[in-house]
Amino acid sequence: MNNEDFKWYVVRCFSGHEKKVREYLSQEMMEAGLEDRIEEILIPTETVVEIRGGKKRTREKNFFPGYILINAIYDDSVNNLISNAPSVIGFLKTDKDSKNPAPLKPDEVERILGRVHHNREVAATGGLVEIPYRVGDLIKVIDGPFKDFDGTVEEVYPDKLKLRVLVSIFGRKTPVEVDVNQVENVD
Repeated sequence: MNNEDFKWYVVRCFSGHEKKVREYLSQEMMEAGLEDRIEEILIPTETVVEIRGGKKRTREKNFFPGYILINAIYDDSVNNLISNAPSVIGFLKTDKDSKNPAPLKPDEVERILGRVHHNREVAATGGLVEIPYRVGDLIKVIDGPFKDFDGTVEEVYPDKLKLRVLVSIFGRKTPVEVDVNQVENVD
């Protein structure tokens, strides 16, 4: 067997159970002696930094909730391991009539793995920031010199954790820059 025999397959599982399924498959793979058939079990994730209640928090976010990628040599033993795992729905098949799953295309694999590796590098330098505001959102400034002003988000600066907001000052729309934790959504 050489490395070209291994192909990436998509396995469907219950959303939120990806880590539990990966741990189970890793353990069962060892017990069944399938280390030579399964090279890697991957949950494509990224690390994001969220601002909640004025506090900065990092968490892992799945790219594809409910899906796991497996780099394996597909055969009956691998199929049985996957099919009989708890919380697993089965291999993702492209054709309903097909008995065997189709592996991912090399360009798809490259794109997904590139995104995973890029996000690991970004996470090592501080993480991505997920700002809960989008252009056009109506917000209320709750802190700073523009406290109690209502406005519309005009621009989002995730790298600076700032927003450019249009507020009405003396009857004119004026752009002001505020920190993400200085605003809240208008209900």
